[in-house]
Amino acid sequence: MGHGAVGYRLCVTTPVSPDIATVIGCTDLGPTVDFFRETLGFRIDLISPADSPRVVEMSGHGASVRIMQEHQPRPVRLRLRQAAFSHLASGVVAPNGTIIEFAPERDVPVIPDLVPSLSISRAASAEDFGVGRATMLYRDLIPDRHGGRFIASHIRIDDGGPVPDYVHHHAIRFQMIFCHSGWVEVVYEDQGEPFVMHAGDCVLQPPHIRHRVLKSSAGLEVVEIGCPAEHDTLAEHNITLPTRTLRRTRDFAGQRFVRHIAADATYFASELVGFECRDTGISGATNDLASVQVLRRCGPLDGGVIEHNGELWFAFMRRGSLAIEVGGETVTLVERDSISVPPGEIVPVVDASVDAEFLLVTLPGQG
Repeated sequence: MGHGAVGYRLCVTTPVSPDIATVIGCTDLGPTVDFFRETLGFRIDLISPADSPRVVEMSGHGASVRIMQEHQPRPVRLRLRQAAFSHLASGVVAPNGTIIEFAPERDVPVIPDLVPSLSISRAASAEDFGVGRATMLYRDLIPDRHGGRFIASHIRIDDGGPVPDYVHHHAIRFQMIFCHSGWVEVVYEDQGEPFVMHAGDCVLQPPHIRHRVLKSSAGLEVVEIGCPAEHDTLAEHNITLPTRTLRRTRDFAGQRFVRHIAADATYFASELVGFECRDTGISGATNDLASVQVLRRCGPLDGGVIEHNGELWFAFMRRGSLAIEVGGETVTLVERDSISVPPGEIVPVVDASVDAEFLLVTLPGQG
């Protein structure tokens, strides 16, 4: 791990209690303390003993350190947020050899360039799901993730009851959750008391809105679409939910929270011939960044085609079947299958069962 004092590694994202400190050893206390005070802007909280100091506790930038005089200090790296240290190099070394690294601020995510592809994912068995955050089961519906720009996750909770989640938020450009089956109880910052999402319901999670999954039915299945594919999930230690304030139209980085209830929705004509759709209101809440609709068969197909020129056209089959022509061959999609169509691709709709219904997510939104 390089040079320095003890083998601890700390990445500071929130204030640390003064009672908890990273221990840093050194053979010469004075130069190390001066470095933390003068170069890094830490303040002295404690010196002991007064007549011949061997321990100095310091704090700053959300971190606390306990600098101790030792004969044989071991290596350590200390990782701090970069915002306060823009005048310094990407990493500096203290006189005792402690390596100070600066982590970039992640409030605004890095969005990779789009690498479009035609991606078809079939319904999967339990073995195809992996354990993810809060013990939920995940499978990837866009394996190549279009170059890292998008992620589409099919998420399951097999056993009902309380979910071991915590209040958290995401550094994302776009994120939505659609309930495919079962139910799940959730709570969101400034959106009132916890509520239950049922099959067909969905929510828009704006950037950095604090939220938590509370409990679910057995056999819960949701689809989550996000941009970028890899993004930070940050734990929230200071805000408890539900919050006392109620601000349903609050702006979160240019977006508003949306809760769409399927039972209250109305259908209207869709651009895809032979289908009607219900709109979730996500297009308006994201200033047309994204559109989320549910389409169902309502009449003759009459040569309908799937085509778009945006970043993403993603569909997840809710029920029934949809037959499309891909590369000169007919491919039939059934419940829990999904498809992502690259921009400019023309995919004819060959057939659809009378009960065909699918979730459609597009970026940019189509109004």
